[in-house]
Parts: sequence; C-alpha cells; structure tokens
Amino acid sequence: MKYLFLSIMIVLLSACSHKTKPQKICKTTELKEEVPVLIFPEICYTKPRFKSSNLEAIGAHLGSPIYMRIFKAEQILELWIKVGKRYKRLNTYPILKTSGELGPKTFEGDRQNPEGVYFINIKRLNRFSKYHLAMDIGYPNKLDRSLGRTGNLIMIHGNKKSIGCFAMGDDGIEDIYPIAYTALDLGQRYFKVAIYPFIMSEKNMQDYEGHPWHSFWEELKVGYDLFEKTHLPPDVTMKDGLYTFKPYR
Repeated sequence: MKYLFLSIMIVLLSACSHKTKPQKICKTTELKEEVPVLIFPEICYTKPRFKSSNLEAIGAHLGSPIYMRIFKAEQILELWIKVGKRYKRLNTYPILKTSGELGPKTFEGDRQNPEGVYFINIKRLNRFSKYHLAMDIGYPNKLDRSLGRTGNLIMIHGNKKSIGCFAMGDDGIEDIYPIAYTALDLGQRYFKVAIYPFIMSEKNMQDYEGHPWHSFWEELKVGYDLFEKTHLPPDVTMKDGLYTFKPYR
C-alpha cells in the first residue's frame, strides 16, 4: 500500500511538472543602461525587441518620464518621452478601434470614449488583461465625478475591440506597455493622458463651431496649446466642472 501511494504521488507530480511552463528568462547583456527586466506571460521584453527604435534616434532613455496624447477623430495615440528638459515625440500609433461620437463620456453604457486629462499609475497597468495588455486611464476623474458622470474600466489595451476603450492591437500595446511600465517603475508616479476630440488646430475648432461640446473643447485647447508651445505637459486643475491649465512648473 505504501509503495502504491508513493507511485501515485510520483505520477501526479510528473503530470504537474509537464503542465507548468518554465519561466522565461530575459538576458540583458545588450542593454547599455540599467533597467528592470520586464517578464510577462509568454512575452519577454528587453530593449532590443522594442519596435520603438526611435529611442536612440531622439536621444531618449528607457525609463524616462512619458506623456500621451490621444486624438479621437484621427484615431492616433502619440507617445512622448522626456529628453533633457522637454518632451519629444517617440512614436505615433494608430488606434485600431474606438467607439461612440465626438464628445466626452457621460454615463456608463453610452459607448463613448472619454475626453479630458487622465492619470495612469503603475497600479492601473494590467498584464493579465483578456485584451492582452491594458492600462486603465482612471475614468471617471475628479471632474467627471463632479459632473455626475458614470462608468469605469476605460482602457488603452490590445486586441481590436472597443466599447469605450482605445484598442491598439496586440502589436501596438506590446510596444507601448513596457515603455509605460518602465517609466513608472523607475520613479514617475503617474503619467498624464490628454484625450482630445481631434487635433485642436484653429481650423478644426472653426469647423466644429456650433457643436454642443465646443465650449468644453475650448477648455481643452488651452492645455493643447500650452504643450504645443513648450513641449511640457501643463499643470491641470479640475474645479467647478472646469479644466484649468497652467504652464508646467
């Protein structure tokens, strides 16, 4: 009986060992600077695998602070990274799927993509998302809540499906996610994501004059113009249902 029990245990342990995949190990010998190794399920990220070869081209370093801008009408996400005292555009990514119309998200189930300024910290990154990899933008923010807006779990994620989220496709999010993770892991407490209805040029603002959300977009344009002028993410306050932007200090 004793030997039978031992035989059964050996078989069970052997079966478990075959089901468990060995952890993938990343080699960092090709990295010039010291950065954390990012290990995700079935994906091993190190600097040489990034499609963001622009890091070297613009003199940027993995782990430097980042900033994002999203333009809904153009369906693009811009990723900016700090180089010296200012930010440079690292890459522009196509958004494969959005939902809703121009204008902010106001209630759960409206299928709208939000508009405004949002903040992503490391706790809002999800490497186990069913959409491959995901970053929760933090909707509703303070201003949204003050206006009674509802909803949650609005993500920048992989895959090509969207019900209020920004679907970047798996290839896109695999490039964006590790850059965001490393910036946060190396000390950036959070990074801002500014979400605009469209590129806020004077012409576009004139084209949408008379739109129900035009006055709201004029608020956002102040922040857009400040960044265009300084290439520094402006300081933002949310009070009395309004965004107020000031130059970065």
